[in-house]
Amino acid sequence: MDNAEPGESVQDVAARLQATGYLTDEALATVVFLAQRMERPLLLEGEPGTGKTALAEAMAQSLDLPLIRLQCYEGIDATQALYDWDFPRQILHLRALEAVTNRGGAEQDVEEAEKSLYDARFLLARPVLTALQESPAVLLVDEVDRADDEFEAFLLEVLSTYQVTIPELGTVKAARPPFVVLTSNRTRELHDALKRRCLYHWIDHPGLEREVAIVRSRAPEVSQALAEQVVTLVQQLRTGDGLLKPPGVAETLDWARALHHLGAAEVDLATASATLGALVKYREDGDRVRQALERMLTT
Repeated sequence: MDNAEPGESVQDVAARLQATGYLTDEALATVVFLAQRMERPLLLEGEPGTGKTALAEAMAQSLDLPLIRLQCYEGIDATQALYDWDFPRQILHLRALEAVTNRGGAEQDVEEAEKSLYDARFLLARPVLTALQESPAVLLVDEVDRADDEFEAFLLEVLSTYQVTIPELGTVKAARPPFVVLTSNRTRELHDALKRRCLYHWIDHPGLEREVAIVRSRAPEVSQALAEQVVTLVQQLRTGDGLLKPPGVAETLDWARALHHLGAAEVDLATASATLGALVKYREDGDRVRQALERMLTT
């Protein structure tokens, strides 16, 4: 899976990502570079909205590779990640065989008919199998902390060998291991075995200067002055107490764009209140943020 060009450096990785609008610091660019060179999955943990999923999207764009996403959820199992059989098409196939036989065509024995039901054309590839088949690709395993222990064990097995066995068809092995990004919001601790398989990086909220640069990169229509004011206010809100879900970078971008669309040259209390739906997602947070903004904007 050496998707990096020969001789590519950490700075080259950062530049490629920046060309897509994703700005990294040196530590993140370094771990991405090493994950490519060492052919290891990259586990990203951090608060929601810090750009974990966006990194996988930027990697796919920067490398001109397909992005294959597996969204984890409570109760997900290997079937949802690997493959299933197209049952309706299998039934139609059986009926077609019966129709041919009834019209006097060549009769298939039971074993041969059963075998034909598990032909590759009836296989429904799910994200992990698709990534193995289509690699080089970027496989995003999003919010892996929402899955259970059994699913973690399955992931560990696949990521150790980059191959799976389909009993009816045989073993599928990636010609080149995909670039794998696992994300976690740390709603629970992942097992050490899975962490050891990966290179690890904690993504924190960016500092003021870098977050302003992110806004200007991803939303160039927003003026420098407005971007600086928005980011300053958001960072103060993040460090305050009591919010159920502090705004992430994604919310900063949405708020800046919303203010721009309303024609605001700067944030005032009226436009801030009118656009809070882009910044906070809980009613209780809306009330707290209004009070905080009133203090910030009137002092």
